[in-house]
Amino acid sequence: MLQLPDLRISDDTQLILSAAICVGVIGVIVRTYLRKSDGRLPLPPSPPTWRLRGHFLPPRNTSLTVARWIDEYGPLVTIRSGIQTIVIIGRHKAAVDIMEKQGGLLADRPHLAAGEILTRGLTIGLSHAGDKFRRKRRALHTHLQPKSAVAYQPLQMSQAKTVILSILDDPHNFQIHVATYAATTIMKIAYGKTTPTSATDPEIREARQLVKGFITILRHGYYLVDSIPWLKYLPWYAPELKDEYERTRRLYTDQLNRVKLQMNINEDIGPSFAKYIIENGHLYGLTETEMAYLTGAFFGAGTEPTALAICTVLMAAAYFPEEQAKVQAELDAVIGREQAPTFADKQYLPRLEAFISEALRWRPLASEGFPHRTTEDENYCIPAGTTVFGNHWAISRDPEVYPEPDAFKPQRWIDDQGRLRDDLTFFVFGFGRRVCPGQHVGSRSVFINSLLILWAFQLSLDPTKPQDDMGFTNATIPNVPCSIEFQTRVPEVELRCMMQNYPEAG
Repeated sequence: MLQLPDLRISDDTQLILSAAICVGVIGVIVRTYLRKSDGRLPLPPSPPTWRLRGHFLPPRNTSLTVARWIDEYGPLVTIRSGIQTIVIIGRHKAAVDIMEKQGGLLADRPHLAAGEILTRGLTIGLSHAGDKFRRKRRALHTHLQPKSAVAYQPLQMSQAKTVILSILDDPHNFQIHVATYAATTIMKIAYGKTTPTSATDPEIREARQLVKGFITILRHGYYLVDSIPWLKYLPWYAPELKDEYERTRRLYTDQLNRVKLQMNINEDIGPSFAKYIIENGHLYGLTETEMAYLTGAFFGAGTEPTALAICTVLMAAAYFPEEQAKVQAELDAVIGREQAPTFADKQYLPRLEAFISEALRWRPLASEGFPHRTTEDENYCIPAGTTVFGNHWAISRDPEVYPEPDAFKPQRWIDDQGRLRDDLTFFVFGFGRRVCPGQHVGSRSVFINSLLILWAFQLSLDPTKPQDDMGFTNATIPNVPCSIEFQTRVPEVELRCMMQNYPEAG
């Protein structure tokens, strides 16, 4: 895991750093004054703070603090991190107006100095808007568009039935089983890897650690260098980030080279994104290292978020047994218990889909959102060059769109005719042109696992173990305090037989 650097510096250096921050703060104040005096509207309101480093955000449940500010100051708030100004969006309409309708103005990423040290500009998640970013997205789209996502359904069904069998054998480690599903599925899509995979395999464990480190640096202000960018030029600063860069580059390059070797010896490895990009990378103007990182992005986007989403749905089922019972009544009416459900049943299961949507609104995966950067002045008084976050937690608590926002109400997603509403949305996969490219694959993984598990098991909380219903928004699998008991809804012998004969299409 990435750790904060141990900055043991002299008194003189501390004085210089303090002076630099003071100058930056004065600069922010002056720029704000000039903005008012030049006839333009001021930035959105800002909670008061006297801290030189800017507003304090607690390291845990940060979004709860942001949500209180949104409630008090309005749909947008301005905060300061060092010398940088950040605007946070916390209401649904503002998110649609700014992040969606004007998505082109926020397609950029801010210059996160810690990210530049860690990724050297190679990771698409931190790539700045422009031609290279568009070319990378086009390459990813070849394997992540809706038509491609449908082609992966047999793979997802095959791995989902393995989750059922694993829960039967070892229910206490359901988080590991779900993480294994996500890792195995994405490794097959990305690299064509068919060997048995576990979330605890050294290779997978290392890749997941790198993903967690990447998520950490996206928390603006976690590293001092994001507030004082010139620190990145100091050779002694943040050596762990430089070490992580070398580890990441080596891992991604080794994986791509393995596929290349298999292709050279004419081994039948089947389709994969790695094979495609090796054969066609020149069409997108990508270097070998860029191709390796782009393929590695599959793992980053498809493992931890997918596993967290599935576990959030399962946790919601255990926390709200009455709503779980309504979903299972729908499953029994549509499918029965004599045969296992498949993707083909999706269109007849609006209550299940509503339950999934409500679970991911109730406990958003990336509650703080990810940083965007405006490239032009924006109509909500956000000047060009400003870092903007769409705070998923605060948006999910918008009472005008989600009445009784703290209540768990899947029914809010269903209309009077019993169909899924098409006028209600939540931003599970992000905003605008930075929406997660793997959303179509990811949403299918969440659906098929939720479908099979809720059909096969009755879920309840283990009363003897500690529980944390905010766990999947703060921690990483398998360390979330969430213990669930699984009771079969079908006799175990019959369930095992059905899973062993489960169709891998549908």
